Amino acid sequence: MGLEKGLVQIYTGNSKGKTTCALGLSLRAVGHGLKVCILQFMKGGAYTGELYAAERLFPNLKMIQFGRGCPWAGLIKAGYRKCTGCGQCFAIGKGKEEDKELAQLAYSEAKRILLSEEYDLLILDEITNALGRDLVSKEQILELIRLRPEKIELVLTGRHFPDQEIIDAADLVTEMKQIKHPFDKGIASRRGIEY
Repeated sequence: MGLEKGLVQIYTGNSKGKTTCALGLSLRAVGHGLKVCILQFMKGGAYTGELYAAERLFPNLKMIQFGRGCPWAGLIKAGYRKCTGCGQCFAIGKGKEEDKELAQLAYSEAKRILLSEEYDLLILDEITNALGRDLVSKEQILELIRLRPEKIELVLTGRHFPDQEIIDAADLVTEMKQIKHPFDKGIASRRGIEY
Protein backbone atom coordinates (compact mmCIF):
# COMPACT_ATOMS: atom_id res chain seq x y z
CA MET A 1 0.00 0.00 0.00
CA GLY A 2 1.75 3.15 -1.24
CA LEU A 3 0.97 6.83 -1.11
CA GLU A 4 -2.18 8.20 -2.72
CA LYS A 5 -0.29 11.33 -3.70
CA GLY A 6 3.35 12.28 -3.26
CA LEU A 7 4.66 15.80 -2.83
CA VAL A 8 8.00 17.61 -2.93
CA GLN A 9 9.31 18.86 0.41
CA ILE A 10 12.34 21.03 1.19
CA TYR A 11 13.96 21.32 4.62
CA THR A 12 16.51 24.14 4.61
CA GLY A 13 18.02 26.84 6.81
CA ASN A 14 21.14 27.64 8.81
CA SER A 15 20.30 25.53 11.84
CA LYS A 16 20.32 21.95 13.06
CA GLY A 17 17.32 19.75 12.30
CA LYS A 18 17.01 19.28 8.54
CA THR A 19 18.29 15.72 8.38
CA THR A 20 16.64 14.95 11.73
CA CYS A 21 13.28 16.11 10.34
CA ALA A 22 13.72 13.95 7.23
CA LEU A 23 14.65 10.97 9.41
CA GLY A 24 11.51 11.49 11.50
CA LEU A 25 9.44 11.46 8.33
CA SER A 26 11.16 8.25 7.20
CA LEU A 27 10.41 6.60 10.56
CA ARG A 28 6.74 7.50 10.20
CA ALA A 29 6.70 6.18 6.63
CA VAL A 30 8.29 2.80 7.43
CA GLY A 31 5.88 2.50 10.37
CA HIS A 32 3.08 2.49 7.80
CA GLY A 33 4.85 -0.09 5.63
CA LEU A 34 6.15 2.37 3.02
CA LYS A 35 9.51 1.80 1.36
CA VAL A 36 12.03 4.58 1.99
CA CYS A 37 15.41 5.38 0.47
CA ILE A 38 17.73 8.06 1.82
CA LEU A 39 20.64 9.18 -0.33
CA GLN A 40 23.09 11.30 1.62
CA PHE A 41 25.00 13.68 -0.63
CA MET A 42 28.46 14.65 0.65
CA LYS A 43 28.22 12.54 3.84
CA GLY A 44 30.47 9.52 4.33
CA GLY A 45 30.85 9.10 8.08
CA ALA A 46 29.59 5.49 8.20
CA TYR A 47 29.24 5.81 11.99
CA THR A 48 25.98 7.72 12.40
CA GLY A 49 23.17 6.37 14.54
CA GLU A 50 20.70 6.60 11.67
CA LEU A 51 22.82 4.20 9.59
CA TYR A 52 22.87 1.67 12.44
CA ALA A 53 19.13 1.98 13.00
CA ALA A 54 18.37 1.53 9.31
CA GLU A 55 20.56 -1.57 9.12
CA ARG A 56 19.24 -3.18 12.32
CA LEU A 57 15.61 -2.24 12.59
CA PHE A 58 14.02 -1.26 9.31
CA PRO A 59 14.04 -3.59 6.33
CA ASN A 60 11.94 -1.02 4.41
CA LEU A 61 14.58 1.71 4.86
CA LYS A 62 17.69 1.89 2.71
CA MET A 63 20.35 4.53 3.39
CA ILE A 64 23.37 5.16 1.20
CA GLN A 65 26.12 7.70 1.82
CA PHE A 66 27.80 9.38 -1.14
CA GLY A 67 30.67 11.15 0.62
CA ARG A 68 34.29 10.51 1.40
CA GLY A 69 34.92 8.01 4.18
CA CYS A 70 36.08 8.78 7.68
CA PRO A 71 39.45 7.28 8.66
CA TRP A 72 38.19 6.93 12.25
CA ALA A 73 34.74 5.48 11.47
CA GLY A 74 35.37 2.08 13.04
CA LEU A 75 36.66 3.57 16.28
CA ILE A 76 33.86 6.13 16.44
CA LYS A 77 31.27 3.43 15.78
CA ALA A 78 32.72 1.29 18.58
CA GLY A 79 32.73 4.27 20.97
CA TYR A 80 36.53 4.54 21.36
CA ARG A 81 36.80 7.90 19.65
CA LYS A 82 34.58 10.96 19.21
CA CYS A 83 33.87 12.78 15.99
CA THR A 84 36.12 15.84 16.03
CA GLY A 85 34.39 17.61 13.16
CA CYS A 86 37.52 17.43 11.02
CA GLY A 87 35.40 17.35 7.87
CA GLN A 88 37.24 14.48 6.18
CA CYS A 89 33.99 12.54 5.76
CA PHE A 90 32.00 15.54 4.50
CA ALA A 91 32.66 16.80 0.99
CA ILE A 92 33.70 20.37 1.69
CA GLY A 93 35.90 21.12 -1.31
CA LYS A 94 34.09 23.31 -3.85
CA GLY A 95 34.16 21.48 -7.16
CA LYS A 96 36.74 18.89 -6.03
CA GLU A 97 36.76 16.06 -8.56
CA GLU A 98 36.22 13.23 -6.05
CA ASP A 99 33.36 15.12 -4.40
CA LYS A 100 31.78 15.89 -7.77
CA GLU A 101 32.06 12.26 -8.85
CA LEU A 102 30.35 11.09 -5.64
CA ALA A 103 27.58 13.70 -5.97
CA GLN A 104 26.98 12.68 -9.58
CA LEU A 105 26.73 9.03 -8.49
CA ALA A 106 24.09 10.07 -5.93
CA TYR A 107 22.23 12.07 -8.58
CA SER A 108 22.26 9.08 -10.97
CA GLU A 109 20.96 6.79 -8.22
CA ALA A 110 18.19 9.28 -7.37
CA LYS A 111 17.15 9.40 -11.01
CA ARG A 112 17.19 5.60 -11.26
CA ILE A 113 15.07 5.26 -8.11
CA LEU A 114 12.48 7.76 -9.32
CA LEU A 115 12.20 6.05 -12.71
CA SER A 116 11.95 2.58 -11.14
CA GLU A 117 9.26 3.65 -8.63
CA GLU A 118 10.61 1.06 -6.16
CA TYR A 119 10.34 3.43 -3.17
CA ASP A 120 7.47 5.49 -1.80
CA LEU A 121 9.69 8.13 -0.19
CA LEU A 122 13.03 9.34 -1.52
CA ILE A 123 15.10 11.69 0.65
CA LEU A 124 18.02 13.53 -0.93
CA ASP A 125 19.88 14.64 2.17
CA GLU A 126 22.30 17.58 1.76
CA ILE A 127 21.52 18.02 -1.94
CA THR A 128 21.37 21.79 -1.51
CA ASN A 129 24.90 21.80 -0.13
CA ALA A 130 25.98 19.80 -3.17
CA LEU A 131 24.29 22.45 -5.34
CA GLY A 132 25.99 25.28 -3.46
CA ARG A 133 29.37 23.65 -4.01
CA ASP A 134 28.78 23.09 -7.76
CA LEU A 135 28.70 19.31 -7.34
CA VAL A 136 25.22 19.04 -8.88
CA SER A 137 23.37 21.61 -10.97
CA LYS A 138 20.07 23.40 -10.51
CA GLU A 139 18.91 21.77 -13.76
CA GLN A 140 19.62 18.31 -12.33
CA ILE A 141 17.55 19.03 -9.22
CA LEU A 142 14.69 20.40 -11.32
CA GLU A 143 14.90 17.30 -13.51
CA LEU A 144 14.52 15.05 -10.45
CA ILE A 145 11.45 17.04 -9.40
CA ARG A 146 9.96 16.75 -12.90
CA LEU A 147 10.71 12.99 -13.06
CA ARG A 148 9.05 12.31 -9.69
CA PRO A 149 6.09 9.97 -10.21
CA GLU A 150 2.81 11.17 -8.70
CA LYS A 151 2.82 8.64 -5.86
CA ILE A 152 6.40 9.24 -4.66
CA GLU A 153 7.26 11.75 -1.93
CA LEU A 154 10.53 13.57 -2.63
CA VAL A 155 12.39 15.38 0.18
CA LEU A 156 15.37 17.69 -0.40
CA THR A 157 17.50 18.88 2.52
CA GLY A 158 20.45 21.20 3.06
CA ARG A 159 21.54 24.64 4.11
CA HIS A 160 20.95 27.86 2.21
CA PHE A 161 18.50 26.75 -0.45
CA PRO A 162 19.65 29.22 -3.07
CA ASP A 163 17.21 28.96 -5.92
CA GLN A 164 13.69 30.36 -6.10
CA GLU A 165 12.80 28.19 -9.11
CA ILE A 166 13.41 25.04 -7.07
CA ILE A 167 11.51 26.46 -4.10
CA ASP A 168 8.59 27.28 -6.43
CA ALA A 169 8.59 23.67 -7.70
CA ALA A 170 8.18 22.31 -4.14
CA ASP A 171 4.90 21.79 -2.28
CA LEU A 172 6.29 22.37 1.22
CA VAL A 173 9.32 24.40 2.27
CA THR A 174 10.46 24.56 5.90
CA GLU A 175 13.32 26.77 7.03
CA MET A 176 15.19 25.87 10.22
CA LYS A 177 16.37 29.11 11.83
CA GLN A 178 19.16 29.06 14.39
CA ILE A 179 18.36 30.96 17.57
CA LYS A 180 20.96 29.35 19.80
CA HIS A 181 23.38 26.45 19.26
CA PRO A 182 25.67 24.49 21.63
CA PHE A 183 28.53 24.82 19.13
CA ASP A 184 28.62 28.52 20.09
CA LYS A 185 29.62 27.41 23.61
CA GLY A 186 32.29 25.05 22.27
CA ILE A 187 30.18 21.92 22.74
CA ALA A 188 31.15 19.49 19.97
CA SER A 189 28.90 17.01 18.17
CA ARG A 190 27.65 14.31 20.55
CA ARG A 191 27.25 10.62 19.78
CA GLY A 192 23.57 9.67 19.68
CA ILE A 193 22.42 13.29 19.35
CA GLU A 194 24.28 14.95 16.44
CA TYR A 195 25.58 11.72 14.87
